[in-house]
Amino acid sequence: MALRLVADFDLGKDVLPWLRAQRAASEASETGSGGADVLENDYESLRVLNVERNGNIIYTYKDDKGNVIFGLYDCQTRQNEDFPGSAYKSEHDLNWLDKREYFAGNLGHGFFSFPLDLLLYTFEKDLQVFSCSVNSERTLLAASLVQSTKERKRNELQPGSKCLTLLVEIHPVNNVKVLKAVDSYIWVQFLYPHVESHPLPENHLLLISEEKYIEQLRIHVAQEDGNRVVIKNSGHLPRDRIAEDFVWAQWDMSEQRLYYIDLKKSRSILKCIQFYADESYNLMFEVPLDVSLSNSGFKLVNFGCDYHQDREKLSKHLTLCVFTNRTGSLCVCYSPKCASWEQITYSVFYIHKGHSKTFTTSLENVGSHVTKGITFLNLDYYVAVYLPGHFFHLLNVQHPDLICHSLFLTGNNEMIDMLPHCPLQSLSGSLVLDCCSGKLYRALLSQSSLLQLLQNTRLDCEKMAALHCALYCGQGTRFLEGQIIQWISENVSACHSFDLIQEFIIASSYWSVYSETSNMDKLLPHSSVLTWNTEIPGITLVTEDIALPFMKRQGITMLSKLVSNS
Repeated sequence: MALRLVADFDLGKDVLPWLRAQRAASEASETGSGGADVLENDYESLRVLNVERNGNIIYTYKDDKGNVIFGLYDCQTRQNEDFPGSAYKSEHDLNWLDKREYFAGNLGHGFFSFPLDLLLYTFEKDLQVFSCSVNSERTLLAASLVQSTKERKRNELQPGSKCLTLLVEIHPVNNVKVLKAVDSYIWVQFLYPHVESHPLPENHLLLISEEKYIEQLRIHVAQEDGNRVVIKNSGHLPRDRIAEDFVWAQWDMSEQRLYYIDLKKSRSILKCIQFYADESYNLMFEVPLDVSLSNSGFKLVNFGCDYHQDREKLSKHLTLCVFTNRTGSLCVCYSPKCASWEQITYSVFYIHKGHSKTFTTSLENVGSHVTKGITFLNLDYYVAVYLPGHFFHLLNVQHPDLICHSLFLTGNNEMIDMLPHCPLQSLSGSLVLDCCSGKLYRALLSQSSLLQLLQNTRLDCEKMAALHCALYCGQGTRFLEGQIIQWISENVSACHSFDLIQEFIIASSYWSVYSETSNMDKLLPHSSVLTWNTEIPGITLVTEDIALPFMKRQGITMLSKLVSNS
């Protein structure tokens, strides 16, 4: 297939065997047996919660007693973190309203223990975690929890909080602070600034509310008695109101940027906020988008794994995401709500180029029921757009002017049939998360498949696209270039729309120095083709000019908006 998904992390292989070994060892020490009675179904609830900027993966599961347990997997050391946690011990059968008051009134009164056989943190069994984040030093844990389905049904007539958001000290003392106790969902995300020399005295935490506002908390920490980390002035944490009245937001963990859209007079305005390590943040730009979000509801992207979405309705909902790469490209990918599956339409706003392209493709096998929506994946120089079992498009975002530089595959093509038939979440770079299976992939273009397409396709547009894609993903690979040269020498007249030899020489020269030289387009042409008037079979394309982003020159500093700590 044109796209290869190489697993960097797999819950079933990297976490589950370790958990079973831990359980077996624990039972063996308690009973003196070999731990043969380890319950296999204890880990059916095992799932990924969040992927942090440094590659740490936070996961959760319920043990045999129903307790919710947090764990952390370090992708750099390839190990699960096993250090002292904390178990909440309730002396009473508390309902949800009582529990909120109990947490608020009895924190730090000795109701916490420190067993050594737990992972990161544990909460009692009638809670379900849906958002979680750990700071870069692994000393603070933020989590939002809700009642389980059974508890909600039992107490649905009783007023109280639906969501409880907590801040926990986990290294090694375990004080807990209630950040929010509200009747709406709250998502949490720690900021990860680039600071290698020493830990920052402050941690910054984003709170994203279902009530359409985003706050930033400043959490000052201090070390006491050696390595014990505690929160200072925990009674009142300074807050900033970052955004409000938005309908959509996306978190870019790699660049530490927040994208959000608010509606002004029925216009969708995309805004970008950049966070820095020096306790400041800037509103970088804003740009109007021709997208309809007025009736789309509340939508978050990349704020952890969203398990509260109705999977059966995903295929009917709109999809919107922002992609950037190191060359400065900025693309907004948008797929509106689908009323019919006879034709699929999506748009890509090339903000860095000042125009948008709307693609419409007809589905060949409309008789089959489509259960998933369109998926957009960021592949740096390309954006992959696919509908499982129907089509796979590879859009060139650096040179979008010529449609022949993008690859369009449709129908029952073996190059697209092996992609997962489930929603994928595109993270920074080429990382892709499959929340359903708990796998973290690295998306790569397949040189062999692209070379095979180049050799076997009859369409000039696909030859052009396959040639550029293959040279891009095989930069500096002499063996690949040798194979292409061998094929060209045997098929000199294979193309009618362009000179194959000339195109290879220019494209190969371009990609040979692309990775080492900035602004390559101004120094060397990337193609011998200036225009392309031949239609792409099965694709209708409309190009429109769009407004360039309005750059903000004066930043917004945190000091001007801090809530007084007195």
